[in-house]
Amino acid sequence: MKVIKYLALTAVALQLVCLGACSSVTDPAEVYKDETAQQIFQRGETALRDHGYQEAIRRFEALEVQYPFGRDTEIAQLHLIYAYYMTSDYALSEAAADRFIHAHPTNPHVDYAYFMRGQANYFQNLGVFERIFTVDLATRDLGQIKKSYADFAQVVKLFPRSHYAPAAHQYMVYLRNTLADHELEVAQYYFDRKAYVAAANRASLVVRHYQGAPAIPKALAIMVQSYRALRLQQDEMDTLAVLKYNYPKLEYVTENSNK
Repeated sequence: MKVIKYLALTAVALQLVCLGACSSVTDPAEVYKDETAQQIFQRGETALRDHGYQEAIRRFEALEVQYPFGRDTEIAQLHLIYAYYMTSDYALSEAAADRFIHAHPTNPHVDYAYFMRGQANYFQNLGVFERIFTVDLATRDLGQIKKSYADFAQVVKLFPRSHYAPAAHQYMVYLRNTLADHELEVAQYYFDRKAYVAAANRASLVVRHYQGAPAIPKALAIMVQSYRALRLQQDEMDTLAVLKYNYPKLEYVTENSNK
């Protein structure tokens, strides 16, 4: 028992020493203490241009700590959002963008912070391999995707003339379709398990909230099939009429044209 206790105390002591040593080396307030604010900023921008993102991050973090109210600090904070993003640290990129939005709501470049927060939220939902290979986002938890959509929507709403507004709108269309596909997956899941009421309700949600999405015709078809299984003849006929009118060439419609 004495040996175990000794080893445990030794391990704790080593951890404390390591933490003290590491903090003394990486403390951003100490690393560049002999440089002026302008030197830290300019060399940080040089590192950023040369794709030295880790060095840029260290310098801009040091600038925030040492000169929180410096004239270049706001720009450095914007650079940090990008540098974190380019090192795939999307959580830090989102957090940096969020801080900037709340601290500088009237900054002329705050639209960029909103846009980058949307991008960071989007990529947080993907793993390393999923960012390389094609992945169906509709089958994933879409919490971050919904946050990303909200960020892009704010860019379009608050800054309609922004340089980033067109790209934000395109992201919104894509993410909206992804959310619709996700709801369709859930509706199909319920239908396959003969939970017809739940399937019809989920498919109806797609139709009501995602008009124009590619998932709409399939959602209507699930509604028709669910109502048929539930023997709700009038609901089935009404929904099938909508489906036939709007998507007359859909394979499901042609198969049911005489029904």
